[in-house]
Amino acid sequence: MYRDDFAQSSEEYSEQIGVYNEDDKRLFKNTDTNGRFHSDWCSMLYSRLLLSRNLLTMNGAIFISIDDHENDNLKKICNEVFGEKNFVACVAWQRNYAPISLKKFFSESHEYCFVYAKSIEQFQMNLLPRTEKQNKDYTNPDNDPRGVWKVGNLTVGPVVEKQVYEIIGPTGKHFMPPSGYCWRFTKERFEELRADNRIWFGADGNNSPVPKLFLSEVQDGVTPMTLWTFEEAGHNQIATRELRDIFGASIFTSPKPVKYITRYIQIGMRKDDIVLDFFSGSSTTAHAVMQLNATDSGHRKFIMVQLPEECDEKSEAYKAGYKNICEIGKERIRRAGKKIKEDSPLTTQNLDIGFRVFKLDETNMKDVYYAADEITQQNLIDMESNIKEDRTDLDLLFGCLLEWGLPLSMPYKSEKIEDCTVHTYNDGDLIACFDENIPDSVIKEIARRKPLRAVFRDSSFNGSPAKINVGEIFKMLAPDTRVKVI
Repeated sequence: MYRDDFAQSSEEYSEQIGVYNEDDKRLFKNTDTNGRFHSDWCSMLYSRLLLSRNLLTMNGAIFISIDDHENDNLKKICNEVFGEKNFVACVAWQRNYAPISLKKFFSESHEYCFVYAKSIEQFQMNLLPRTEKQNKDYTNPDNDPRGVWKVGNLTVGPVVEKQVYEIIGPTGKHFMPPSGYCWRFTKERFEELRADNRIWFGADGNNSPVPKLFLSEVQDGVTPMTLWTFEEAGHNQIATRELRDIFGASIFTSPKPVKYITRYIQIGMRKDDIVLDFFSGSSTTAHAVMQLNATDSGHRKFIMVQLPEECDEKSEAYKAGYKNICEIGKERIRRAGKKIKEDSPLTTQNLDIGFRVFKLDETNMKDVYYAADEITQQNLIDMESNIKEDRTDLDLLFGCLLEWGLPLSMPYKSEKIEDCTVHTYNDGDLIACFDENIPDSVIKEIARRKPLRAVFRDSSFNGSPAKINVGEIFKMLAPDTRVKVI
């Protein structure tokens, strides 16, 4: 899981959590007597980290971006939630490539990312792909059939006596290790390597010997380091430029670059994993997942979670028609996915760039729990239907999926059968119809399809005899179907 757009500049940070600056003196709301921590922020994060830990798979990991303001408190919270032994690393990312001259003291050019595993014993981190820069030193001047190679170092220290010996080159030139050093290999091992054409004396045979290191024998990837420069992972100005290319304007403050988030996905996920970003912001994580899937033919999925925080009426986002952050994220996913496919039409024909949007709401059912002296005549009228009036068929359908614990990502279709709308989920795992007074012919058609589950609403039937008749129809045509009336 990833935290996108979390580390803020001091001004944005202050605006978001109620901190204000006055000559670089920070005062915190709800602090202890020394102002050592921000209790609201800690309480907010603690509950979310607890939830995220429960959602992680046993081989999963969480990546949390943070700046200097709260990194110490974050480390303490993570140690409590995930356990100190599950700490993996603290990555320092160079987010800015130029100093900010308006800063009074230091211009912060970095931020951190804490990496914790759900279980350090089961977490297996991937290697980063090798870059052209890392491979540029590999050549093949002698046309070795094993492919390109680069030279290594044949001398080491301190001195091991049995590894001090004379080497005679192919032209008869004699070589000894420098004073205070010895050869890396014993004489017997050196001769084995020489016989296997793994020692290089230069094109003319007169150079000091060096071992040949073949690219084909190097591990397929690079172990990540804890310092990420902007050349490797991008910087904030690149992230702003990426959004400008998509929207035509800078409509989000301090986004993360796609390249930065991609590195975390590469080291922390397999090609069919699910990534959850529970502070998704401008949805850089979704953009990175789609881009990486297009690059390596992966099938990663993303879940973006974001409160619908309203955009400032003076902001570029509001002027462009985006009333809250969620609208920015949704539109970015649409446009980024379309652009990825347009840029590489031959390799992205099967790339899945679709997504669904769900909004958290109350239950579809009315509150029917009243004390006896609270019930009125109007209550009795309202109880004719236990479903809230403003709920649509899809509200009811996905409410049933949640109640049964079925995935929300599976395909579904809606069709008309004798003027009734019938919804089929995942080719018959569930079929639902929420129309009023459903005729027997429609009930029989649904039963003939033998779904695993069938769902109707109470008002779909005229009365108890009609409900009993539905049960008999399914007993006869689809005895294994689970029938539910809501």
